[in-house]
Amino acid sequence: MEAIAQFFVEWGYVGLFLSAFIAGSILPFSSEAVMVILAGMGLDPVGCLIAASLGNTLGGMTCYWIGSLGRTEWITRIGITPRQLARARKFLAGRGALMGFFAFLPTIGEALAIVLGLMRSNVWLTGISMLAGKALRYVVILLSFEGAAALF
Repeated sequence: MEAIAQFFVEWGYVGLFLSAFIAGSILPFSSEAVMVILAGMGLDPVGCLIAASLGNTLGGMTCYWIGSLGRTEWITRIGITPRQLARARKFLAGRGALMGFFAFLPTIGEALAIVLGLMRSNVWLTGISMLAGKALRYVVILLSFEGAAALF
């Protein structure tokens, strides 16, 4: 895992975008670590925020696309359990596309995006709300890192 993270770090903003894309999809990865390393190396935090937010949102939208295919048996094959899908459906009941904001949540975030695709929620509203949630998460991470770095 360390070698993979090092690869992304060497690519700078593009590497951060790619790591965030992977982390936003159904594949497990920590783009946060790549972002913190790059910010610590002196890359512009705003550039890191933009690269990570866009990559993670596009990765999340791949989950939306998988859901829009409408094949529950495919979804369970990629690692989303029926229990996660049921929890996501219950969470989304009557709320719709704006709930894409919560796609940044660990464990259930991918399931939320997939269920939004299954529900055929408005793709633009879903994408914008997903971008807002993921960007906010990265802002909190960057501010936490900056605050912790100032202590030393």
